[in-house]
Amino acid sequence: MNFSVFIVSFFTWVLLTWSIDIQEIIVGLIVSVVVSMIFRKYYNIRFDGKFFVRLFKFIFIYIPVFIWEMIKANLDVASRVIMPNLRLKPGFVKVKTDMKTDVGKLMLANSITLTPGTITFDISDDELYIHWIDVVGTDEESKRTFYGRLERVLKGVFE
Repeated sequence: MNFSVFIVSFFTWVLLTWSIDIQEIIVGLIVSVVVSMIFRKYYNIRFDGKFFVRLFKFIFIYIPVFIWEMIKANLDVASRVIMPNLRLKPGFVKVKTDMKTDVGKLMLANSITLTPGTITFDISDDELYIHWIDVVGTDEESKRTFYGRLERVLKGVFE
């Protein structure tokens, strides 16, 4: 059993059920043990000394930034629906990321996909392939304005 995975699984269970009923706690413990045993076979996940600092940065820095970017993207897509005469230039773009860890790249790809008007459909080495509802430019600077803030914050969390 991987103790790190057990702790994260059980904490997630408690947060999702939001109950301190003894039956919920027992089921959560059992499920967490099973999940940690399964993950032990496939992944070597360990807490490091920076785990709590990273968790703090993720919760209090990344999540507010992500929510703000999501609100902006929602308003952009809503304005395009309400006013269909707005310019629309959909397309596929390839963006280079500076993220080094696989988890960081995955979080960046998921963050881009969760914002309306974009979807990440492939990750290859340090490049993300994204469908974007309004491609404003193909140069690297135009692309960075699109995803750069999320990437900067995620680099502070995962690297």
